[in-house]
Amino acid sequence: MSVPHLIEFPKLGAPEIGYISVTEQQKLLPFEVARIFWTYYTPESIVRGRHAHHATEQVLVAVAGRIIVTTELADGTIQTFRLEDPFVGLYVPPNAWHTMQYSHSAVQLAFASAPYSEADYIRNYDDFKRIWQGR
Repeated sequence: MSVPHLIEFPKLGAPEIGYISVTEQQKLLPFEVARIFWTYYTPESIVRGRHAHHATEQVLVAVAGRIIVTTELADGTIQTFRLEDPFVGLYVPPNAWHTMQYSHSAVQLAFASAPYSEADYIRNYDDFKRIWQGR
């Protein structure tokens, strides 16, 4: 079973000219990307996420600002990640309940392994525990 972990993308450039980070299909991302989305202007008091997936894998990147991501596995393992470098992504497997809190200026870029499907979301915490504890 996969666990949440950080992925460091190359940071190419220098302070005097700026930087670029890049990846190509399945070089650093552990899946083929089927959907890309981004969130922004999220009030700091809002906690987003509060779900897991049946199948979708994601990599989350704070391309601006700060994002605190908390993951929980069905066995009770909880991890907190502070994303604030645009060359670091967080792999979130389908078996992880996750929440995100953003600084107001945060922009989150998300790479997902599947197109959006509401049926893939597990939005009830008790259902998440029941579904993933049995695997």
